[in-house]
Amino acid sequence: MSYQAVFFDFDYTLGDSTPAIAEGYRRGFAALGLAAPTVEQVRATVGMKLEDGYTFLTGDTNPAHQARFHLLFADSVGVNAQGEDRKLMIEGTVLLPGAAELLGALKKAGVHTAIVSTKPGDTIRQIFAHQGKMELLDLIIGGDEVHRNKPDPEGLQIALDRLGLTAGQVLFCGDTVIDAATAQAGGCDFCAVLNGTTPREAFAGFPYVHIADDLDDLKRWLKL
Repeated sequence: MSYQAVFFDFDYTLGDSTPAIAEGYRRGFAALGLAAPTVEQVRATVGMKLEDGYTFLTGDTNPAHQARFHLLFADSVGVNAQGEDRKLMIEGTVLLPGAAELLGALKKAGVHTAIVSTKPGDTIRQIFAHQGKMELLDLIIGGDEVHRNKPDPEGLQIALDRLGLTAGQVLFCGDTVIDAATAQAGGCDFCAVLNGTTPREAFAGFPYVHIADDLDDLKRWLKL
């Protein structure tokens, strides 16, 4: 393999937090007096910042309302949640089929692995720790650890700097056009992974080296 590292988005690329995310939206919308979105409607927001997801579903661009929803989500299932509520996100998130095997094969091959996500970094760390898989990752950069979220390439650049790599040495894998735009802005090769809600044809306007049907396909393409 020519890459020194493979970086990943998290939600719908390596993991699935749909039940917890949908519950966070349901509780947040209820507190705001809004009708609860369906799970499928919420799935379409995964990968967006919470503020953008709120606007996507409501059409409301008021920054105060966006911030209020973000706080309600954080309090109900996110970083501010406690006890059983927090377990909804940490213990209710599953790694997608082939994720552990792919990460393990990359590590065995001496290839660095990292996550660059809009999801809070500590949440991802707790999820991997709960799964007993933290050793499969060299680095996690969450959306709360950057000033500018994807598609700005700040998170990618932080990961490159910390691992001592250049953009040309890295493949970035994600399930949305936000990820594709991030890789393009950061100068990394991009591989789309069709685990989420974004169809294959949506990536036609972005440079990519491969479109993987799933993580097993990606593993085969990387010849691992």
